Amino acid sequence: MKRIILISVLLCILCAGTVSAYGVYLNCTDSVQAGQSLKCTIDSDLPAGTSFDLFFYESIYTATELDRLKVTVQKDKDTQYKLFDTRGYKGGQYKVEIQFPDGGYLGDLRSDSMTSRLVKIIDRSDEITITAPTTQMLADALQIDGSIAKKGSDGVQLEVKGQNTGKVFGSQYIPTTKDIKSGDGKFTWKVTVTHPDVYDVYFSDPELIGIVSFEVISPTPTLTSVPATTTTFRTTRTTQTTPPTPIPTPTKSPLAEIVVLGALGITGFVFSRVSKKP
Repeated sequence: MKRIILISVLLCILCAGTVSAYGVYLNCTDSVQAGQSLKCTIDSDLPAGTSFDLFFYESIYTATELDRLKVTVQKDKDTQYKLFDTRGYKGGQYKVEIQFPDGGYLGDLRSDSMTSRLVKIIDRSDEITITAPTTQMLADALQIDGSIAKKGSDGVQLEVKGQNTGKVFGSQYIPTTKDIKSGDGKFTWKVTVTHPDVYDVYFSDPELIGIVSFEVISPTPTLTSVPATTTTFRTTRTTQTTPPTPIPTPTKSPLAEIVVLGALGITGFVFSRVSKKP
């Protein structure tokens, strides 16, 4: 009897442990064309408010982190959707993985939890050859010329999106002409655009082959040289006339007058003496 009770208690403990464990389930698209978004979903019954990181690695040789997204569990526990941009990534094997801060909850997850996924990126961009300039003037844009390897006369699908102006063309198939020597499909097409921008051209068949960016610019306005205006400032100069210094009037010396009077007196005395002689 005691043995039965002990077994029952152990089963209850195990069941309680199983019920209290948490589950996290990560799913991603198995493969994606380079340039398209890698789609992932996360389902979890972790406590609301729990946060963890979703890492995107290149795992061809060593794990090189490319991007990371933050995930926070909500009360409703609804499926969460996350997207990773794969534009510019080369073809090969990649990995998406859930990581908790300081390793939290990893030891508490149910055994059927999925915390990582391997995905494959398929890159066909080397099939595209562009012969038109990738920088074009607005008046002549957007000219799209080139070829698709081994495409022959099957045509290729184009879609053009401005990074600021949005979608301006397509998605629409355009004709290709088979090159007799190589079997490539040559194309020439013009999409009229009205604003300077960086335009991304998507080539598909219908799977995405690759994306090529064209920069459309406006001509730099020519600045007209305006001759400098010379302003003449006339300054009225006031000439100050300094009156000449007057020549000082000679001052009569009292001594000179005495001398003259003395001379006259002597002359008169001499004259009187001469007059009295017989």
